[in-house]
Amino acid sequence: MTVPASPALVQFFLRVLSARGFIAGAFLLLAAAGLYGAAQVPNDPAIARLIVADDPAARAARAFERLFPEGEHALLMLETADPLSPAALRAADELERKLAQLPHIEALSVVTLYRHAGSSGQIAADAALRIRKFATGTAMFRRAGLLGEHYLGIALELRVHSPAERDKALAAIEAVTKPFEAAGGPFTAVRRVGAPWLNAWLEAKASTASTRVMPLFGIFLIALIVVVYRSWRALAAIVLTLAAVVAMAVGLADLFGWPNTIVSALVPLTVLVTTTATLVYIHTRYLERQDDLPLREHHANALANKFLPCTASMFATAIGFAALAVSDIRPIRQMGLWTAGGLVVAWVASFTLFPALQSLLRAPTRAERASVGRLFSNFVDLWIPFTARYRWPLVGAAIFVMLCGAAALFGVPGELAPLALQTDSLAYVNPNVAVARDTREFERTNGLSVAELWLQTPAGEALQPEFLRAVETLTRHLERDPRITAVDGPTSALRWANYFETGSDQLPSNAQAWPKLAADLEQILLTEPGARDYVDVASLANVRVSIRGRGALFGGAGAMRAFVEGVWRQQQMQDAALRDVRGRVAGQGVLDDQITLRLIPSLIQSFALTATVIFFAFLFVFRSPAARMMAMIPSLFAILGAFLLMRLTGIVLNIATILIGSTVLGSTENDQIHFFYHYQEGRSSGSTTAALRHALLVAGRPIAFATLINAGGFVALTFSDMPPLRQFGVVSASAFVLALLADFTALLGALWILSRASKK
Repeated sequence: MTVPASPALVQFFLRVLSARGFIAGAFLLLAAAGLYGAAQVPNDPAIARLIVADDPAARAARAFERLFPEGEHALLMLETADPLSPAALRAADELERKLAQLPHIEALSVVTLYRHAGSSGQIAADAALRIRKFATGTAMFRRAGLLGEHYLGIALELRVHSPAERDKALAAIEAVTKPFEAAGGPFTAVRRVGAPWLNAWLEAKASTASTRVMPLFGIFLIALIVVVYRSWRALAAIVLTLAAVVAMAVGLADLFGWPNTIVSALVPLTVLVTTTATLVYIHTRYLERQDDLPLREHHANALANKFLPCTASMFATAIGFAALAVSDIRPIRQMGLWTAGGLVVAWVASFTLFPALQSLLRAPTRAERASVGRLFSNFVDLWIPFTARYRWPLVGAAIFVMLCGAAALFGVPGELAPLALQTDSLAYVNPNVAVARDTREFERTNGLSVAELWLQTPAGEALQPEFLRAVETLTRHLERDPRITAVDGPTSALRWANYFETGSDQLPSNAQAWPKLAADLEQILLTEPGARDYVDVASLANVRVSIRGRGALFGGAGAMRAFVEGVWRQQQMQDAALRDVRGRVAGQGVLDDQITLRLIPSLIQSFALTATVIFFAFLFVFRSPAARMMAMIPSLFAILGAFLLMRLTGIVLNIATILIGSTVLGSTENDQIHFFYHYQEGRSSGSTTAALRHALLVAGRPIAFATLINAGGFVALTFSDMPPLRQFGVVSASAFVLALLADFTALLGALWILSRASKK
């Protein structure tokens, strides 16, 4: 087979092959540097930092946190049939005392507050009765999560400043708690609830996600290469190139300061499968040796022939991933830039290191007949007339699936809602993990959604009696809604003090009582550090009201925030003491809502930019406007078909599945660029039938192999412990198979339609 190639490129690759030893040595050093950098990459998968730092909501959250700094909060739920029995109270008291002795940990329970009210000593039967009366005399304990029908709660605050300190504190808590879980003890179970355990789990899984997935894909890849090429030398050249590329790509994170996040496992995998597909295209062309050329000249010709389509496809893919930088979601932005950088490294290695290793290892070539294979050649001869005859049904079926996929994603007004968004951050954790089950159980009974109402008063007026009275009225208004489980603010300390003194947690509503209450609160702020969590004592101009509730009962993302803001506006209009006060909802709850609300914009913006970049890549390679449009059919069919699959299987849009469009479009367009490149080679000197036959014989099998590689790589994600990555693996692998189906059906049918329209 004659391999058309640019003479200038042929000369360039002859020089590359002559320097093969130097190139291999240079990449060895670069790969070692990449491995070192990869080992230095920190883990930061915390859901609390998913929004980029320069986002207005993130800046507001940081400003709020500077005024009201807190440690990491957690809860131990000590389950027992009667949580206020003497045995349960004594065991809880013993556990709490041991926890309080640990560094950086503050513990609080019903027993602590009972002793704070003035009682001390051992918990005998009579003391247990008094504690029972104390604990059941107010709803505040249940609202705070310290008491349930069948559990006692110990609230923990971890005053830590790094993941390492947090993990050390959690290990100490575990060591103290473990003996209380023994069979025959007073507690039937000890449940762990809260962000510290969830973030620790996420960090552990984020750091090991790639190491779990990559070996599975490696086994699949090696088996496929051996079956397809039947050469250990070819296998060694491909595997060594991939190892160097992945090492350098992962090491880029250390160079640019990117941490491992919840989606970082997609970076090496995406780089790996895209690079492997490119190497398959290059090596398959290398196999088709011309009998009248020396091996080195043939090798240079093959590289020159594949340079333009491989370069166009890889750079279009890289720029497509770089387009994810428009996202306001930090892991998506970093993943896009990281992947784009890795693909640039892969492109350089594909045309330098890989041919150098092919030459050094003396990878064998085959004749065209052996490369194509008789069976595949016969299939092509039968398939081309079939697609010509059934061109309209093939294209019509593809359009129908795409319309269904668009409806599945965007919905049908009045008939079908858009594809659901992930509104629950707990869904990023494996539901079978104990801490996820425990947190979910607490969420069911107490709610986990939190809205922080930040009230900004004129300077020095945060302790004015009229203002505090208005805040208490606002608190009561919020608590009347059954979806709200707890409201804590500056007047909460007054409620507790009143309960300790009088046995009532209700504060007087008459204005005459509030000057004394304001003076009492001022004294409490001086003596009780915990009360300062709700008043900025430095300026006396900032107040925090923390509202916890069952967010799902309010509706979609942002619904609970809208409810709180609505209650605030109503109270502000009714109470003159609040007229000059600025109120807004801030904190992590706002960021959680913003993450959900920005998933669709991230999808649309990144997909539009990726599609635009790839369109211009086709414009650069192919001059026909119709060809540019036809080339997009398989990718669009695969992407919209993937969204249809998500709708049918109940998979929602989350931080991983939102990347389906850009990932699939960026990866599958490689196939169309290579197909059209060789289609034009055949079209320049033959009919449509001859051009399609040439394109399928040259690019058909590599397209099939590349699809198997892509699908196999992302299927490996189904073994991840993170639900979003598992879902991404299933959907993306299905999309690659759909793209292959469209390559051999709808694309050929569309080309037949275009060809016949051109003749007319």
